[in-house]
Amino acid sequence: MDSFTRDGLRFSVTEHGPAEGTAVLLLHGFPQTSASWEPVARRLADAGHRVLAPDQRGYSPRARPDGRRAYRVEELAADVVALADAAGGGPVHVVGHDWGAIVAWALAALHPERVATVTGVSVPHPAAFFRAMTRSRQALLSWYTYAFQVPGLAERYLARPGALAATLQRIGQTPERARRDEAALTALGGLRPALAGGIAWYRAVPFWEHPGLPVPVEVPALMVGSDGDAAVSLEAVHGNGAWMRGPYRLEVLSGVSHWIPDEVPDLLADLVLEHVAK
Repeated sequence: MDSFTRDGLRFSVTEHGPAEGTAVLLLHGFPQTSASWEPVARRLADAGHRVLAPDQRGYSPRARPDGRRAYRVEELAADVVALADAAGGGPVHVVGHDWGAIVAWALAALHPERVATVTGVSVPHPAAFFRAMTRSRQALLSWYTYAFQVPGLAERYLARPGALAATLQRIGQTPERARRDEAALTALGGLRPALAGGIAWYRAVPFWEHPGLPVPVEVPALMVGSDGDAAVSLEAVHGNGAWMRGPYRLEVLSGVSHWIPDEVPDLLADLVLEHVAK
């Protein structure tokens, strides 16, 4: 599979592993692409899984609808349902990092029948995250999300030569991986359009059909956080369990930044493999 469609939108997909393997969907965050999952995807594929990593709504050049409401989390989760349908229709294991984690939690909460297990990396359930905004330093860590609400501002700033890579380095990404992420976004039809597509997810938050997504997760869940995350507080991570109703495991990695799939891909892959095998 190299693409799938939903409502006239076409999403690009990178596939690893045997077609007959159990499907594991890997959802990237901002400002990354499916390429960020490469080391983890190969490990999961080597273990016999069929691994599908899409470039999500706003990132895939042919999946950039107009209007903020088109980027609500409910739409993002429905895109993943369409990918699961294209992969065969059965329940899938879903793993998300950063904003991809928010989509993964939303998918598990709103469409539990489509999810075998869910793994959130770095970012907890939205309800836990929003609660931490009022009870911890999370609101301070999330200062940039307020700037993202100004139309065109973030795109203009981050699309300047080298600006995105420099910003990623300031929050823990290595220079090499920061340049990789900038190049990967640029390859999706240009850096500024890809940035605009990703930033639209932030601008759509006030239009969610379920504000704050106060819907618990009942499927088996794994949360992987880290104590070196410059964007997500440990208070938010530890609050995730309040929204889990099924089997739940929390892993907090020591000395690791926000970029867990990049920094410790083998460790993350081991945790995911153990989780999906239960």
